[in-house]
Amino acid sequence: MASLKKILIKGGKIVNDDLSAFVDVYIEDGLVKDIGISLNYSESEDMKVINAAGKLVMPGGIDTNTHFQYPFTGSEYLEDFFQGTKAAVAGGTTMIMDFAIPKKGTSLIEAFDTWRSWADPKVCCDYALHVAVTWWSDKVKKEMEILARDKGVNSFKMFMAYKDLYMVNDVELYQAFTCCKNIGAIAQVHAENGDLIAEGAKKMLSLGITGPEGHELCRPEEVEAEATQRAVTIANSVNCPLFVVHVMSKTSAKIIANARREGKVVFGEPIAAGLGTDGTNYWHVDWCHAAAHVMGPPLRPDPTTPKYLMQLLANDDLSVTGTDNCTFNTNQKALGKDDFTKIPNGVNGVEDRMSVVWEKGVHSGIMDENRFVAVTSSNAAKIFNMYPRKGKIAVGSDADIVIWDPEATRTISAKTHHQAVNFNIFEGMVCHGVPLVTIAGGRVVYENGILNAVQGHGKYIPRKPFPDYVYSRVLQRDGVDQPLPVHRQPYEGEVIQLK
Repeated sequence: MASLKKILIKGGKIVNDDLSAFVDVYIEDGLVKDIGISLNYSESEDMKVINAAGKLVMPGGIDTNTHFQYPFTGSEYLEDFFQGTKAAVAGGTTMIMDFAIPKKGTSLIEAFDTWRSWADPKVCCDYALHVAVTWWSDKVKKEMEILARDKGVNSFKMFMAYKDLYMVNDVELYQAFTCCKNIGAIAQVHAENGDLIAEGAKKMLSLGITGPEGHELCRPEEVEAEATQRAVTIANSVNCPLFVVHVMSKTSAKIIANARREGKVVFGEPIAAGLGTDGTNYWHVDWCHAAAHVMGPPLRPDPTTPKYLMQLLANDDLSVTGTDNCTFNTNQKALGKDDFTKIPNGVNGVEDRMSVVWEKGVHSGIMDENRFVAVTSSNAAKIFNMYPRKGKIAVGSDADIVIWDPEATRTISAKTHHQAVNFNIFEGMVCHGVPLVTIAGGRVVYENGILNAVQGHGKYIPRKPFPDYVYSRVLQRDGVDQPLPVHRQPYEGEVIQLK
């Protein structure tokens, strides 16, 4: 059944980011071929008919921020690209965007090729790659140009944290942002002040604070906010579009919201973890529980933060949702049992993002179903130049679709999730809104709790530079906002002589 090339979805309500309508959808050879009221196609052995009456038919989710299979700080992420994308489609996500991260001094193109070699044989849904810039040189600049021109990469991430590992300084940020602008790419930042974090960590350890609470105490939200403001300022100085990954705090979100209202081209990405739970968990008396929530930037101990971030997401102050999914089991987290700086950073989310955003956003009345599609799928497709191939149900679009039951509920648990990790940060959360069927590339990969995912079914999606959604304003400003010199009479008086 899963490999049939024709699918007819009848009786459901299509929900795109701009409108909803009761129409049928006909899929053939991986593409949406027809949309209309009461479509009539003769049933055949190679066609699957899905009754979606009473259900929502939405574009599959796009997770803009995942990390699969990468060795980080001496410990490898639990999930490879097969395990990770299986979990994604089980949750209604049909595309992930991962990061190729070269070590300082090494080739960006080689890192990209390495990630492709890991992902291509394993992904069961489509994927794209951001590439990290962890150092700067003429070689890096040339490789960014090649990646944008020939490899389908239109987004590059810079770390303002992880001192001596990935962090770049302000001059390097300026140069990288300038290059992004020239090649039509989106500059992404992990916004935290790495120098202040390093000093704060020393202070916490000197005070005898070795547990997970030290992780948040040495990287309070002003450290995130300062870096966010700095990134916005540097990007604006070169008229480069900016995408701030994993926005975790009220203060940083306000900075992004204010920048957008000032007309700056900046996008903010809150993640499932920050929308569904909070940093009070770092003070939990069970070390394993507390350590399981360690990620960077950390969850914030202010319990009103998740709702605040959701409200800004609902009203376009923030733009998309990802997960920063990078999972470690308890015995891996235990590398930092005596020193919180050695706890591997990362939490789950790729499977639960759609349900968490629906529960905390739509079911709670903060956002509507169309905005849900925008923040889980369409906006990402627009920003990264994949729309309307992705992020929309329309004739000619890829058949990446989730059939969603807004009335059904499920309880999130590590005992039942499809991820490899032995802990779920949303444990026990009851979510209204459940994916019933996930169709990825025209293939039914998940249906009524059963996975039919196939390794290698997904494809790498190259992305062209200069996405209109991002660059139309940027390029217009280049033409009209250039400073001009003042024409004046030359000074002809005396000039003092310096000794």
